Amino acid sequence: MKKAVALRYDSDKENAPRVVASGKGASAENIIKVAELHNLPIRKDEDLVELLSKVEIDREIPEKLYVAVAEVFRFIYTITNKTK
Repeated sequence: MKKAVALRYDSDKENAPRVVASGKGASAENIIKVAELHNLPIRKDEDLVELLSKVEIDREIPEKLYVAVAEVFRFIYTITNKTK
């Protein structure tokens, strides 16, 4: 079953990224559709999604996931800067 997690990070206001949406099945499809609608980058990483899906909505990610999530943000930075 497909799973999806959406993250938000505002370095001026937050100490770490937050999980803002999480779901599986139809909910996961909706999360992905909203991201696509808003031209938000999407990265497929089943292992990371599995870990992030355990984080409560609107909670900062745990410190043990910082490195993995930093890789996601590096990926996003790379692809968004290639398109500019």
